[in-house]
Amino acid sequence: MPPILFLASVCFAFGIALPLIHVERLFFFTDEPSLVGMVAALWAGGDWLLAATVGLFSIAFPAMKLALLHNAAYGRPETAVPGWFRMLSNWSMLDVLLVALVIFAAKTSGLATAFTKPGLWFFAASVLLTATASALVKRTPSAAS
Repeated sequence: MPPILFLASVCFAFGIALPLIHVERLFFFTDEPSLVGMVAALWAGGDWLLAATVGLFSIAFPAMKLALLHNAAYGRPETAVPGWFRMLSNWSMLDVLLVALVIFAAKTSGLATAFTKPGLWFFAASVLLTATASALVKRTPSAAS
């Protein structure tokens, strides 16, 4: 369990900070946004509701889930991850799907080319490792008491 939680936390940090995709438009303009950069750009552009939604489901909820998992794994035995929170945090995988759809759309439109960057893979790994850690904490007898 400790290596899984550690790797999930490291992958999450890299996943939100590193570029998710590389987009080239007209051979002159390129962009490599990170998740944090996307949220900041949405906020600065006046799309506050979208920025808040993406920030909550992609950054805040996964970070809180990791903190709860660390607390459940290393804290008091009666500490557990609430079921409603586990359900909400499952939406974090939605970002990986949305980035994949953007890449697909860019490649098929002919107006831009897009390639995955390490941030997407770190974010996806974090989602999978966090889900694994959550399942392990749920199975642990001390976390269920």
